Amino acid sequence: MTPTRSRRSPVADDQSKTGGRRNHSSASPFEPVYGYSRAVRVGNRIDVAGCAPIEPDGSSTPGDAGVQAARCLTIIREALEALGGSPADVVRTRMYITDPADADLVGRAHGAMFGDIRPASTMLVIPALIRPEWKVEIEAEALLETET
Repeated sequence: MTPTRSRRSPVADDQSKTGGRRNHSSASPFEPVYGYSRAVRVGNRIDVAGCAPIEPDGSSTPGDAGVQAARCLTIIREALEALGGSPADVVRTRMYITDPADADLVGRAHGAMFGDIRPASTMLVIPALIRPEWKVEIEAEALLETET
């Protein structure tokens, strides 16, 4: 089954109906089908789901693991900003790679965004990701100084 995009629930992004919870969606065709949000903010916490290298049109980002990681990190930045945060608020990241030989490329892309921030981070080698052309997926957790 190929995921298709569906209309988002108007309740999902309405704070008054969700107790301060704000959801953010991205271009991933998997979100509405699998029932998740790209990122969720509750209070001063933002959790960004695993971001795969997906272009705005839903296609996969071509290129090596470093290029794909940079795309994942762009998606993370966009999600954080949509919910009132920034990469400077990130306290934890997890990087999932399918080939240990790609660790340096992915790590350098991560360092380009987080080198001065230096969140707690883990890189794991896993057997595969959902699409065979994906080499990396990255998730992030952020804590904002104040609640808005």
